[in-house]
Amino acid sequence: MNVRLTETQKITILNAHDVYSVMQQILLRQNKIRRAQEHFWVVGLKADNSILFVELIAIGAQNRVNVSPPDVFRMGIYKLAVRMILVHNHPSGNLKVSAADKDITDRLLKVGKMINIEVIDHLIVTESGFTSFKDKGIMEELRKSGLYEIQDRESDQMKEMKIQYERKNAEKSKAIDIARKMKADGFDIKTIKKYTGLYIKDIKTLL
Repeated sequence: MNVRLTETQKITILNAHDVYSVMQQILLRQNKIRRAQEHFWVVGLKADNSILFVELIAIGAQNRVNVSPPDVFRMGIYKLAVRMILVHNHPSGNLKVSAADKDITDRLLKVGKMINIEVIDHLIVTESGFTSFKDKGIMEELRKSGLYEIQDRESDQMKEMKIQYERKNAEKSKAIDIARKMKADGFDIKTIKKYTGLYIKDIKTLL
């Protein structure tokens, strides 16, 4: 489920605290019953590290939430995210990284590498604090672990997703070329949007 962001939340991410400043607000939007369940979100980033989207992937029980790589990366592929940050909450308030937390991060890190969407961090968040896997050196540790490889059926799924990502990227590049030519020829922004499908804010940045 796509999480609606205010304009002030569409910030450029410089560090884990920047991510938490947005995710804490999103967590606190939930009522107390929902906050007693684990949520798993994905934050998609553009090339300049500004937030492209925040997607709620799953809601689980009090101490666990299950996610699959296709669900985690689907929106990133659709929106052409360059990087992604994983986020989940611990309703207990405990910010300790579990073995299960490391395992799913390792798995998604390797999948992201396969489809060219870099997973740069994973945050555990509570109402009052957070833990960053990157800041603790866990992301680098997992990159070097060599303990997890994508295999068989899952590998085939990820390869198909990679093809979809590259196809969409090519389509967007073509649309940008067309929009740039139309803009140079004097077409107004609404007309360019109609024929290319690009966002108005993206069209305005074209030279």
